Amino acid sequence: VQLVESGGGLVQPGGSLRLSCAASGFTFSSSAMSWARQAPGKGLEWVSTVYSNGTTKSSDSAKGRFTISRDNAKNTVYLQMNSLKPEDTAVYYCTLNRGGVVIRGQGTQVTVSS
Repeated sequence: VQLVESGGGLVQPGGSLRLSCAASGFTFSSSAMSWARQAPGKGLEWVSTVYSNGTTKSSDSAKGRFTISRDNAKNTVYLQMNSLKPEDTAVYYCTLNRGGVVIRGQGTQVTVSS
């Protein structure tokens, strides 16, 4: 299993970013995929999940601002983040749950600051 995140960066409050995660080594189309984040000094926080049928769930902090989506033809999952706030600053990880074990990529840093 390999998960490779990209798209992070420095953005001003109110700005937008689109994160991507390229997946390989498993049957992507039949797998639920998630995004999680870890702020400095804090634990891993779930953000959003997209299921194999395309339905989605998001945390309260993400609802209305973040949109998760997937492209099964490209084995890629996305996280569109709008109206970013300083408290969204974190390393964002693409994750896959395999039998209770959370597999994640190397992460991509998102910094929201003026």
